[in-house]
Amino acid sequence: MKRILVLACMIFVLGATQSMAGTPKDTLVMANAFDDIITLDPAEIFEFSGAELAANAYDRLIGFDVDNVSEIFGVVAESWKVSDDGLLYTFKIRKNIEFASGNKLTAEDVEFSLQRAVLLDKSPAFILTQFGFTPENVNQTIKAVDTYTVELRIDKPYAVTFFLYCLTSTVGSVVDKKLVMEHEDNGDLGYGWLKTNYAGSGPYELKTWKPSELLVFERNDNYWGEKAKLKRIIVRHVTESATQRLLLEKGDIDIARNMQPDDVKGLSKNPDVKIRTKAKGAVWYLGLNQKNQYLKIPQVRQAFKYLIDYEGMVSTILDGKATIHQAFLPKGFLGAYEELPFSLDVEKAKALLKEVGLEKGFTVSMDTRNTEPATSMALSIQSTLAKANITLEIIPGEGKQTLTKYRARQHDIYIGRWGPDYMDPHTNADTFARNPDNADDAKSKPLAWRNAWDIPEMTAMADAAVLESNTQKRAAMYIEMQKIHQKTSPFVIMFQDIEILAKRSNVNGFILGPSFDSNFYQYTIK
Repeated sequence: MKRILVLACMIFVLGATQSMAGTPKDTLVMANAFDDIITLDPAEIFEFSGAELAANAYDRLIGFDVDNVSEIFGVVAESWKVSDDGLLYTFKIRKNIEFASGNKLTAEDVEFSLQRAVLLDKSPAFILTQFGFTPENVNQTIKAVDTYTVELRIDKPYAVTFFLYCLTSTVGSVVDKKLVMEHEDNGDLGYGWLKTNYAGSGPYELKTWKPSELLVFERNDNYWGEKAKLKRIIVRHVTESATQRLLLEKGDIDIARNMQPDDVKGLSKNPDVKIRTKAKGAVWYLGLNQKNQYLKIPQVRQAFKYLIDYEGMVSTILDGKATIHQAFLPKGFLGAYEELPFSLDVEKAKALLKEVGLEKGFTVSMDTRNTEPATSMALSIQSTLAKANITLEIIPGEGKQTLTKYRARQHDIYIGRWGPDYMDPHTNADTFARNPDNADDAKSKPLAWRNAWDIPEMTAMADAAVLESNTQKRAAMYIEMQKIHQKTSPFVIMFQDIEILAKRSNVNGFILGPSFDSNFYQYTIK
Protein backbone atom coordinates (compact mmCIF):
# COMPACT_ATOMS: atom_id res chain seq x y z
CA MET A 1 0.00 0.00 0.00
CA LYS A 2 2.83 2.39 0.88
CA ARG A 3 4.46 1.88 -2.54
CA ILE A 4 1.14 2.63 -4.26
CA LEU A 5 0.80 5.90 -2.34
CA VAL A 6 4.35 6.98 -3.27
CA LEU A 7 3.69 6.19 -6.93
CA ALA A 8 0.40 8.11 -6.87
CA CYS A 9 2.11 11.13 -5.37
CA MET A 10 4.94 10.99 -7.92
CA ILE A 11 2.41 10.89 -10.76
CA PHE A 12 0.62 13.88 -9.25
CA VAL A 13 3.79 15.93 -9.05
CA LEU A 14 5.32 15.00 -12.38
CA GLY A 15 2.05 15.45 -14.24
CA ALA A 16 0.93 18.64 -12.56
CA THR A 17 -1.02 21.05 -14.74
CA GLN A 18 -2.85 24.30 -14.11
CA SER A 19 -6.04 22.39 -13.45
CA MET A 20 -4.27 20.33 -10.79
CA ALA A 21 -2.67 23.24 -8.90
CA GLY A 22 -2.00 22.57 -5.24
CA THR A 23 -0.01 19.86 -3.48
CA PRO A 24 -1.19 17.24 -0.95
CA LYS A 25 -1.58 18.56 2.60
CA ASP A 26 0.77 15.95 4.07
CA THR A 27 3.44 16.35 1.36
CA LEU A 28 6.05 19.02 0.69
CA VAL A 29 6.98 19.36 -2.98
CA MET A 30 10.22 21.22 -3.60
CA ALA A 31 12.09 22.26 -6.75
CA ASN A 32 15.86 22.14 -6.52
CA ALA A 33 18.86 21.51 -8.77
CA PHE A 34 20.54 18.34 -7.50
CA ASP A 35 22.50 17.11 -10.50
CA ASP A 36 25.62 17.15 -8.29
CA ILE A 37 24.52 14.01 -6.40
CA ILE A 38 27.01 11.25 -7.18
CA THR A 39 26.32 8.85 -4.33
CA LEU A 40 23.96 8.25 -1.40
CA ASP A 41 26.67 6.75 0.83
CA PRO A 42 27.52 9.12 3.75
CA ALA A 43 31.08 7.82 3.68
CA GLU A 44 31.41 9.20 0.14
CA ILE A 45 28.98 12.14 -0.07
CA PHE A 46 30.95 15.34 -0.67
CA GLU A 47 28.54 17.51 -2.65
CA PHE A 48 26.01 20.15 -1.59
CA SER A 49 22.81 18.30 -2.50
CA GLY A 50 23.97 14.95 -1.20
CA ALA A 51 25.01 16.43 2.13
CA GLU A 52 21.59 18.06 2.57
CA LEU A 53 19.96 14.73 1.74
CA ALA A 54 22.07 12.95 4.38
CA ALA A 55 21.33 15.62 6.99
CA ASN A 56 17.64 14.75 6.80
CA ALA A 57 17.92 10.98 6.47
CA TYR A 58 20.79 10.15 8.85
CA ASP A 59 21.72 10.97 12.44
CA ARG A 60 25.22 12.11 13.34
CA LEU A 61 27.06 11.65 16.61
CA ILE A 62 27.12 15.41 17.33
CA GLY A 63 25.09 18.42 16.17
CA PHE A 64 25.17 22.21 16.55
CA ASP A 65 22.59 24.97 16.93
CA VAL A 66 21.99 26.53 13.49
CA ASP A 67 21.34 29.93 15.09
CA ASN A 68 24.28 29.75 17.50
CA VAL A 69 26.93 27.48 16.04
CA SER A 70 29.07 27.70 19.18
CA GLU A 71 26.45 25.53 20.92
CA ILE A 72 27.36 21.89 20.30
CA PHE A 73 25.05 19.14 21.48
CA GLY A 74 24.72 15.37 21.32
CA VAL A 75 22.54 13.64 18.74
CA VAL A 76 23.33 9.93 18.65
CA ALA A 77 25.74 10.67 21.52
CA GLU A 78 23.86 11.44 24.71
CA SER A 79 27.01 12.74 26.42
CA TRP A 80 30.81 12.65 26.18
CA LYS A 81 33.97 13.29 28.15
CA VAL A 82 37.57 14.06 27.20
CA SER A 83 40.63 12.65 28.94
CA ASP A 84 43.06 14.99 30.71
CA ASP A 85 45.65 14.57 27.95
CA GLY A 86 43.07 15.53 25.28
CA LEU A 87 43.54 12.30 23.33
CA LEU A 88 40.67 10.03 24.38
CA TYR A 89 36.99 10.90 23.77
CA THR A 90 34.35 8.68 25.36
CA PHE A 91 30.80 8.91 24.00
CA LYS A 92 27.68 7.49 25.63
CA ILE A 93 25.12 6.45 22.99
CA ARG A 94 21.38 6.98 23.40
CA LYS A 95 19.53 3.77 24.18
CA ASN A 96 16.24 4.49 22.42
CA ILE A 97 17.30 4.89 18.77
CA GLU A 98 16.05 2.60 16.02
CA PHE A 99 17.01 2.70 12.37
CA ALA A 100 14.25 3.01 9.79
CA SER A 101 14.74 -0.74 9.24
CA GLY A 102 13.68 -1.41 12.83
CA ASN A 103 17.19 -2.47 13.90
CA LYS A 104 18.44 -1.01 17.19
CA LEU A 105 21.25 1.57 16.96
CA THR A 106 24.13 0.69 19.30
CA ALA A 107 27.77 1.58 19.82
CA GLU A 108 28.63 -1.15 17.32
CA ASP A 109 26.89 0.85 14.56
CA VAL A 110 28.84 3.99 15.51
CA GLU A 111 32.10 2.05 15.52
CA PHE A 112 31.27 0.47 12.14
CA SER A 113 30.23 3.77 10.52
CA LEU A 114 33.38 5.69 11.50
CA GLN A 115 35.73 2.79 10.83
CA ARG A 116 34.02 2.18 7.50
CA ALA A 117 34.56 5.81 6.39
CA VAL A 118 38.27 5.50 7.16
CA LEU A 119 38.61 2.09 5.49
CA LEU A 120 36.75 3.12 2.32
CA ASP A 121 38.87 6.29 2.15
CA LYS A 122 36.56 8.26 -0.13
CA SER A 123 36.68 12.06 -0.61
CA PRO A 124 35.43 13.12 2.87
CA ALA A 125 37.53 10.56 4.79
CA PHE A 126 40.19 13.19 5.49
CA ILE A 127 37.80 14.83 7.97
CA LEU A 128 38.44 11.78 10.18
CA THR A 129 41.91 10.67 9.07
CA GLN A 130 43.40 14.08 9.95
CA PHE A 131 43.11 12.92 13.58
CA GLY A 132 45.43 9.97 13.04
CA PHE A 133 42.81 7.34 12.18
CA THR A 134 44.17 4.97 9.53
CA PRO A 135 43.03 1.66 7.99
CA GLU A 136 45.86 0.02 9.95
CA ASN A 137 44.94 1.38 13.40
CA VAL A 138 41.22 2.05 13.18
CA ASN A 139 40.29 -1.15 15.04
CA GLN A 140 42.25 0.14 18.04
CA THR A 141 41.46 3.87 17.82
CA ILE A 142 37.69 3.65 17.21
CA LYS A 143 36.15 1.07 19.52
CA ALA A 144 32.80 0.12 20.98
CA VAL A 145 33.71 -0.81 24.57
CA ASP A 146 30.19 -1.90 25.47
CA THR A 147 26.70 -1.80 23.93
CA TYR A 148 26.29 1.95 24.40
CA THR A 149 29.84 3.33 24.80
CA VAL A 150 32.32 4.29 22.08
CA GLU A 151 35.91 5.45 22.55
CA LEU A 152 37.81 7.49 19.95
CA ARG A 153 41.56 8.00 20.44
CA ILE A 154 43.14 10.80 18.39
CA ASP A 155 46.83 11.40 17.71
CA LYS A 156 47.26 14.96 19.07
CA PRO A 157 45.52 17.21 21.63
CA TYR A 158 43.65 19.35 19.11
CA ALA A 159 41.23 22.06 20.20
CA VAL A 160 38.26 20.11 21.58
CA THR A 161 35.71 22.02 19.50
CA PHE A 162 37.68 21.26 16.33
CA PHE A 163 37.30 17.51 16.82
CA LEU A 164 33.65 17.77 17.85
CA TYR A 165 32.77 19.99 14.88
CA CYS A 166 34.29 17.37 12.57
CA LEU A 167 31.89 14.79 14.00
CA THR A 168 28.96 17.03 12.99
CA SER A 169 29.88 16.58 9.31
CA THR A 170 28.19 14.22 6.86
CA VAL A 171 30.96 11.64 7.11
CA GLY A 172 30.02 11.31 10.80
CA SER A 173 26.58 9.91 9.90
CA VAL A 174 25.69 6.62 11.55
CA VAL A 175 24.63 3.79 9.22
CA ASP A 176 22.80 0.55 10.02
CA LYS A 177 25.59 -2.03 10.21
CA LYS A 178 23.32 -5.07 10.05
CA LEU A 179 21.45 -3.81 6.98
CA VAL A 180 24.57 -2.60 5.16
CA MET A 181 26.51 -5.80 5.77
CA GLU A 182 23.60 -7.88 4.46
CA HIS A 183 24.53 -6.32 1.11
CA GLU A 184 28.31 -6.63 1.37
CA ASP A 185 29.96 -7.84 -1.83
CA ASN A 186 33.52 -9.17 -1.85
CA GLY A 187 34.51 -7.28 1.29
CA ASP A 188 33.29 -3.85 0.08
CA LEU A 189 31.56 -3.03 3.41
CA GLY A 190 28.30 -2.58 1.51
CA TYR A 191 29.73 0.25 -0.58
CA GLY A 192 28.26 -0.93 -3.89
CA TRP A 193 24.80 -1.17 -2.36
CA LEU A 194 24.79 2.00 -0.26
CA LYS A 195 25.76 4.18 -3.24
CA THR A 196 22.13 3.92 -4.35
CA ASN A 197 20.30 2.83 -1.20
CA TYR A 198 19.51 3.97 2.34
CA ALA A 199 20.40 2.71 5.83
CA GLY A 200 19.78 5.52 8.30
CA SER A 201 17.86 6.56 11.41
CA GLY A 202 16.99 10.19 10.59
CA PRO A 203 13.57 11.85 10.72
CA TYR A 204 13.02 11.01 7.05
CA GLU A 205 13.98 7.86 5.16
CA LEU A 206 14.97 8.11 1.52
CA LYS A 207 12.68 6.03 -0.70
CA THR A 208 13.59 7.08 -4.24
CA TRP A 209 16.52 8.68 -6.04
CA LYS A 210 16.31 9.14 -9.80
CA PRO A 211 19.48 11.05 -10.76
CA SER A 212 18.78 14.56 -12.04
CA GLU A 213 15.05 13.86 -11.80
CA LEU A 214 13.47 13.00 -8.46
CA LEU A 215 14.03 12.44 -4.73
CA VAL A 216 11.30 11.03 -2.48
CA PHE A 217 11.53 10.96 1.33
CA GLU A 218 8.98 9.46 3.71
CA ARG A 219 8.62 10.12 7.42
CA ASN A 220 10.55 7.63 9.54
CA ASP A 221 7.98 6.51 12.08
CA ASN A 222 10.74 4.77 14.06
CA TYR A 223 12.50 8.10 14.67
CA TRP A 224 13.64 8.48 18.28
CA GLY A 225 13.17 12.26 18.53
CA GLU A 226 10.40 14.63 17.54
CA LYS A 227 8.62 13.08 14.57
CA ALA A 228 8.63 14.88 11.24
CA LYS A 229 5.50 16.97 10.73
CA LEU A 230 4.87 16.00 7.11
CA LYS A 231 4.50 12.48 5.80
CA ARG A 232 6.43 12.95 2.60
CA ILE A 233 9.01 15.21 0.94
CA ILE A 234 9.29 15.18 -2.86
CA VAL A 235 12.17 17.03 -4.53
CA ARG A 236 11.99 17.66 -8.27
CA HIS A 237 15.12 18.43 -10.23
CA VAL A 238 14.35 21.76 -11.90
CA THR A 239 17.31 23.83 -13.07
CA GLU A 240 15.61 26.89 -14.57
CA SER A 241 14.68 29.70 -12.19
CA ALA A 242 11.80 30.82 -14.41
CA THR A 243 10.35 27.30 -14.39
CA GLN A 244 10.63 27.09 -10.62
CA ARG A 245 8.86 30.45 -10.34
CA LEU A 246 6.01 29.34 -12.62
CA LEU A 247 5.54 26.09 -10.68
CA LEU A 248 5.51 28.00 -7.39
CA GLU A 249 2.99 30.58 -8.60
CA LYS A 250 0.68 27.84 -9.87
CA GLY A 251 0.92 25.98 -6.57
CA ASP A 252 2.46 22.89 -8.18
CA ILE A 253 5.40 23.13 -5.77
CA ASP A 254 5.61 24.44 -2.21
CA ILE A 255 9.24 25.61 -2.19
CA ALA A 256 11.66 26.85 -4.88
CA ARG A 257 15.34 26.61 -3.96
CA ASN A 258 17.23 28.11 -6.90
CA MET A 259 15.54 31.41 -7.63
CA GLN A 260 17.49 34.05 -9.52
CA PRO A 261 17.19 37.79 -8.69
CA ASP A 262 14.76 38.73 -11.49
CA ASP A 263 12.35 35.95 -10.57
CA VAL A 264 12.59 36.79 -6.88
CA LYS A 265 11.67 40.39 -7.67
CA GLY A 266 8.79 39.16 -9.79
CA LEU A 267 7.41 37.24 -6.83
CA SER A 268 7.76 40.06 -4.31
CA LYS A 269 4.21 41.32 -4.83
CA ASN A 270 2.57 37.91 -4.86
CA PRO A 271 0.61 37.54 -1.58
CA ASP A 272 0.71 33.75 -1.85
CA VAL A 273 4.52 33.61 -1.87
CA LYS A 274 7.09 34.51 0.79
CA ILE A 275 10.83 34.99 0.35
CA ARG A 276 13.37 33.91 2.97
CA THR A 277 17.14 34.46 3.00
CA LYS A 278 19.99 33.02 5.05
CA ALA A 279 23.69 33.92 5.03
CA LYS A 280 25.67 30.76 4.31
CA GLY A 281 29.28 29.76 4.80
CA ALA A 282 29.82 28.84 1.15
CA VAL A 283 32.19 30.91 -1.02
CA TRP A 284 32.36 31.25 -4.81
CA TYR A 285 35.86 30.99 -6.26
CA LEU A 286 37.98 30.26 -9.31
CA GLY A 287 40.60 27.53 -9.08
CA LEU A 288 43.55 28.08 -11.42
CA ASN A 289 45.34 24.81 -12.19
CA GLN A 290 49.07 25.23 -11.61
CA LYS A 291 49.77 22.58 -14.22
CA ASN A 292 48.77 25.13 -16.86
CA GLN A 293 51.80 26.89 -18.36
CA TYR A 294 50.23 30.34 -17.99
CA LEU A 295 48.23 30.02 -14.79
CA LYS A 296 51.25 28.83 -12.80
CA ILE A 297 52.92 32.25 -13.21
CA PRO A 298 52.45 34.39 -10.03
CA GLN A 299 51.75 37.60 -11.96
CA VAL A 300 49.06 35.84 -14.02
CA ARG A 301 47.40 34.54 -10.87
CA GLN A 302 47.25 38.05 -9.44
CA ALA A 303 46.10 39.55 -12.75
CA PHE A 304 43.03 37.31 -12.66
CA LYS A 305 42.05 38.83 -9.31
CA TYR A 306 41.88 42.25 -10.99
CA LEU A 307 39.86 40.94 -13.94
CA ILE A 308 36.68 40.09 -12.02
CA ASP A 309 33.73 42.48 -12.02
CA TYR A 310 32.89 41.86 -8.37
CA GLU A 311 30.57 44.86 -8.01
CA GLY A 312 28.85 44.23 -11.33
CA MET A 313 28.07 40.59 -10.60
CA VAL A 314 26.93 41.13 -7.03
CA SER A 315 24.53 43.85 -8.15
CA THR A 316 23.05 41.94 -11.11
CA ILE A 317 23.66 38.19 -11.49
CA LEU A 318 23.94 37.67 -7.73
CA ASP A 319 21.63 40.46 -6.57
CA GLY A 320 20.55 39.41 -3.08
CA LYS A 321 22.26 36.01 -3.38
CA ALA A 322 25.79 36.90 -2.30
CA THR A 323 28.13 39.52 -0.86
CA ILE A 324 31.67 40.28 -2.03
CA HIS A 325 34.19 38.28 -0.01
CA GLN A 326 37.83 37.65 -0.94
CA ALA A 327 39.35 35.42 1.74
CA PHE A 328 39.03 31.67 2.29
CA LEU A 329 37.34 31.91 5.71
CA PRO A 330 33.71 33.07 5.47
CA LYS A 331 32.32 35.81 7.65
CA GLY A 332 31.09 34.34 10.90
CA PHE A 333 34.04 31.97 11.37
CA LEU A 334 36.80 32.42 13.91
CA GLY A 335 39.62 34.34 12.20
CA ALA A 336 37.57 35.51 9.20
CA TYR A 337 39.41 38.21 7.22
CA GLU A 338 37.06 40.74 5.66
CA GLU A 339 39.39 43.10 3.76
CA LEU A 340 38.62 43.46 0.01
CA PRO A 341 41.89 44.31 -1.77
CA PHE A 342 40.69 43.46 -5.30
CA SER A 343 38.36 45.20 -7.72
CA LEU A 344 38.02 45.26 -11.51
CA ASP A 345 41.19 47.04 -12.65
CA VAL A 346 42.05 46.12 -16.23
CA GLU A 347 45.10 48.38 -16.43
CA LYS A 348 46.63 46.87 -13.32
CA ALA A 349 46.00 43.39 -14.71
CA LYS A 350 47.58 44.34 -18.04
CA ALA A 351 50.65 45.67 -16.24
CA LEU A 352 51.05 42.39 -14.37
CA LEU A 353 50.74 40.41 -17.61
CA LYS A 354 53.26 42.68 -19.35
CA GLU A 355 55.82 41.94 -16.61
CA VAL A 356 55.93 38.34 -17.84
CA GLY A 357 55.61 39.02 -21.57
CA LEU A 358 51.93 38.09 -21.85
CA GLU A 359 50.51 41.45 -22.84
CA LYS A 360 49.12 39.84 -26.02
CA GLY A 361 47.24 37.35 -23.88
CA PHE A 362 46.64 33.60 -24.15
CA THR A 363 43.78 31.09 -24.30
CA VAL A 364 42.46 28.97 -21.41
CA SER A 365 39.29 27.01 -20.65
CA MET A 366 36.88 27.11 -17.71
CA ASP A 367 34.72 24.23 -16.51
CA THR A 368 31.39 25.32 -15.08
CA ARG A 369 28.19 23.69 -13.94
CA ASN A 370 25.46 24.41 -16.51
CA THR A 371 23.10 25.98 -13.98
CA GLU A 372 22.59 29.52 -12.75
CA PRO A 373 24.26 31.57 -11.43
CA ALA A 374 27.45 29.77 -12.50
CA THR A 375 26.68 30.10 -16.23
CA SER A 376 26.10 33.86 -16.08
CA MET A 377 29.14 34.35 -13.84
CA ALA A 378 31.28 32.50 -16.36
CA LEU A 379 30.06 34.77 -19.17
CA SER A 380 30.86 37.88 -17.11
CA ILE A 381 34.37 36.58 -16.39
CA GLN A 382 34.86 35.71 -20.06
CA SER A 383 33.99 39.31 -20.95
CA THR A 384 36.34 40.95 -18.45
CA LEU A 385 39.25 38.60 -19.21
CA ALA A 386 38.93 39.57 -22.87
CA LYS A 387 39.75 43.17 -21.93
CA ALA A 388 43.25 41.95 -21.06
CA ASN A 389 43.48 39.81 -24.23
CA ILE A 390 42.79 36.55 -22.40
CA THR A 391 40.48 34.26 -24.39
CA LEU A 392 38.30 32.08 -22.17
CA GLU A 393 36.62 28.95 -23.54
CA ILE A 394 33.65 28.01 -21.33
CA ILE A 395 33.00 24.27 -20.94
CA PRO A 396 29.56 23.70 -19.36
CA GLY A 397 28.48 20.38 -17.87
CA GLU A 398 26.38 18.70 -15.22
CA GLY A 399 27.65 19.08 -11.69
CA LYS A 400 28.91 15.51 -11.39
CA GLN A 401 30.77 15.79 -14.72
CA THR A 402 32.60 19.00 -13.87
CA LEU A 403 33.39 17.78 -10.35
CA THR A 404 34.85 14.52 -11.62
CA LYS A 405 37.12 16.39 -14.03
CA TYR A 406 38.13 18.89 -11.35
CA ARG A 407 38.95 16.18 -8.83
CA ALA A 408 41.25 14.58 -11.43
CA ARG A 409 43.18 17.89 -11.97
CA GLN A 410 42.21 17.89 -15.65
CA HIS A 411 40.86 21.46 -15.79
CA ASP A 412 42.45 24.80 -16.61
CA ILE A 413 40.07 26.92 -14.53
CA TYR A 414 37.16 25.73 -12.41
CA ILE A 415 34.40 28.00 -11.17
CA GLY A 416 32.85 26.57 -8.06
CA ARG A 417 31.18 27.04 -4.73
CA TRP A 418 32.81 25.62 -1.63
CA GLY A 419 30.94 25.12 1.62
CA PRO A 420 32.51 24.31 4.98
CA ASP A 421 32.42 20.68 6.09
CA TYR A 422 32.22 21.74 9.74
CA MET A 423 32.10 25.02 11.67
CA ASP A 424 35.77 25.29 12.68
CA PRO A 425 38.18 27.54 10.69
CA HIS A 426 40.41 24.58 9.86
CA THR A 427 37.69 23.31 7.51
CA ASN A 428 38.62 25.90 4.86
CA ALA A 429 42.28 26.36 5.81
CA ASP A 430 42.72 22.62 5.34
CA THR A 431 41.48 22.74 1.73
CA PHE A 432 42.44 26.20 0.42
CA ALA A 433 45.76 26.61 2.25
CA ARG A 434 47.10 23.13 2.92
CA ASN A 435 48.57 20.52 0.58
CA PRO A 436 50.78 17.97 2.36
CA ASP A 437 51.54 16.01 -0.82
CA ASN A 438 51.30 17.47 -4.33
CA ALA A 439 51.93 14.17 -6.14
CA ASP A 440 49.29 13.01 -8.61
CA ASP A 441 48.68 9.91 -6.49
CA ALA A 442 48.55 11.78 -3.17
CA LYS A 443 46.32 10.35 -0.46
CA SER A 444 45.02 13.77 0.62
CA LYS A 445 43.39 15.78 -2.18
CA PRO A 446 42.20 19.20 -0.92
CA LEU A 447 41.42 22.12 -3.23
CA ALA A 448 45.07 23.22 -3.14
CA TRP A 449 45.98 19.74 -4.45
CA ARG A 450 43.25 19.83 -7.12
CA ASN A 451 44.90 23.00 -8.43
CA ALA A 452 48.43 21.53 -8.09
CA TRP A 453 49.56 24.27 -5.68
CA ASP A 454 52.62 23.02 -3.78
CA ILE A 455 52.79 24.95 -0.48
CA PRO A 456 54.89 23.34 2.28
CA GLU A 457 55.30 26.62 4.20
CA MET A 458 51.59 27.46 4.26
CA THR A 459 50.75 23.84 5.08
CA ALA A 460 52.98 24.18 8.17
CA MET A 461 51.13 27.37 9.14
CA ALA A 462 47.77 25.59 8.91
CA ASP A 463 49.09 22.66 10.93
CA ALA A 464 50.27 25.00 13.68
CA ALA A 465 46.99 26.95 13.81
CA VAL A 466 44.86 23.87 14.40
CA LEU A 467 46.91 22.96 17.48
CA GLU A 468 46.76 26.44 19.07
CA SER A 469 44.59 26.28 22.20
CA ASN A 470 44.46 30.05 22.77
CA THR A 471 41.44 31.26 20.76
CA GLN A 472 42.74 34.81 20.24
CA LYS A 473 46.16 33.66 19.05
CA ARG A 474 44.54 31.08 16.81
CA ALA A 475 42.32 33.70 15.13
CA ALA A 476 45.39 35.91 14.48
CA MET A 477 47.18 32.98 12.84
CA TYR A 478 44.30 32.45 10.40
CA ILE A 479 44.15 36.15 9.54
CA GLU A 480 47.88 36.20 8.72
CA MET A 481 47.48 33.08 6.62
CA GLN A 482 44.66 34.66 4.59
CA LYS A 483 46.70 37.82 3.91
CA ILE A 484 49.48 35.72 2.40
CA HIS A 485 46.93 33.58 0.57
CA GLN A 486 45.38 36.61 -1.14
CA LYS A 487 48.80 37.69 -2.47
CA THR A 488 50.05 34.32 -3.67
CA SER A 489 47.32 31.73 -4.18
CA PRO A 490 45.81 30.37 -7.42
CA PHE A 491 42.36 30.94 -5.92
CA VAL A 492 40.25 33.92 -6.95
CA ILE A 493 37.79 34.06 -4.05
CA MET A 494 34.91 36.30 -5.02
CA PHE A 495 31.68 36.00 -3.03
CA GLN A 496 29.99 34.56 0.04
CA ASP A 497 26.59 32.94 -0.41
CA ILE A 498 23.20 34.11 0.70
CA GLU A 499 20.61 31.37 0.19
CA ILE A 500 17.23 32.47 -1.12
CA LEU A 501 14.20 30.29 -0.55
CA ALA A 502 10.81 31.10 -2.09
CA LYS A 503 7.82 29.34 -0.56
CA ARG A 504 4.06 29.26 -0.59
CA SER A 505 2.74 31.37 2.29
CA ASN A 506 1.16 28.35 4.01
CA VAL A 507 4.55 26.62 4.38
CA ASN A 508 6.46 27.19 7.62
CA GLY A 509 9.19 25.60 9.70
CA PHE A 510 11.72 24.77 6.97
CA ILE A 511 15.15 25.25 8.62
CA LEU A 512 17.82 27.13 6.68
CA GLY A 513 21.14 26.68 8.44
CA PRO A 514 24.55 28.32 7.97
CA SER A 515 25.97 25.43 5.93
CA PHE A 516 24.84 23.22 3.07
CA ASP A 517 24.25 20.25 5.40
CA SER A 518 22.22 22.16 8.00
CA ASN A 519 19.00 22.71 6.03
CA PHE A 520 16.35 20.60 7.76
CA TYR A 521 12.90 19.41 6.64
CA GLN A 522 11.79 17.84 9.93
CA TYR A 523 9.81 20.79 11.34
CA THR A 524 8.15 21.91 8.10
CA ILE A 525 4.37 22.28 8.24
CA LYS A 526 1.65 23.32 5.78
